[in-house]
Amino acid sequence: MPKFLNRAIRICLWLGVSFILATVLLVLLLRWINPPSSMVIQSWQQQSGRAVHQTWRPLEKISGNLQMAVIAAEDQKFPQHFGFDIGSLQKALSEKRKRTRGASTITQQTAKNLFLWNGRSYLRKALEAWFTLLMEILWPKERILEVYLNIAEFGEGVYGAEAAARQFFGTSAQQLTRWQSGLLAAVLPNPKQMSARRPSAYVQGRAATINQQVKQLGGTAYLDSL
Repeated sequence: MPKFLNRAIRICLWLGVSFILATVLLVLLLRWINPPSSMVIQSWQQQSGRAVHQTWRPLEKISGNLQMAVIAAEDQKFPQHFGFDIGSLQKALSEKRKRTRGASTITQQTAKNLFLWNGRSYLRKALEAWFTLLMEILWPKERILEVYLNIAEFGEGVYGAEAAARQFFGTSAQQLTRWQSGLLAAVLPNPKQMSARRPSAYVQGRAATINQQVKQLGGTAYLDSL
């Protein structure tokens, strides 16, 4: 084997091992340390030149109503899967009408919002899958849901459950009602176009559907399975 090729292989292996170790350490640390921001939040700040509304809250300070609403709306198999819900993805791809649930799992959405830049590419999808896998291995489900609810975008410049509750309903994340939680979950697919504060007929209908699905899942008792 030529010397330059042997050296190139060693460099690639070193870079690969370094990347694996660095990302594993990063994700492991974030199991206990709350991230000060996310890639999505930083991108929005850079593009808008404005500060975001965000206040971190531990999971126990976020209403079980909202926890259940986002699970019902975005990822009903969240407690059971290992980061990827192949069945829901195939169903979403085959649907031709409006869907009521997301194709990406809560873990996948957390991974791309926390670690990755906006855009679409095979590299980004590969990194999303890698970080999703690491989070499922290194974090409990409660931590994944906690981070998701603190960095999810609920409106223009409004990130996280506490900021959304304050901005749209004048209450805390802990005091959110079932209907308010349903409205917040209903806008998640497109928070820049849909409003929880002034919900359209579509958003209200979607919120009602989400609350019905929460009931079918067993209500907040479902959270005991996390």
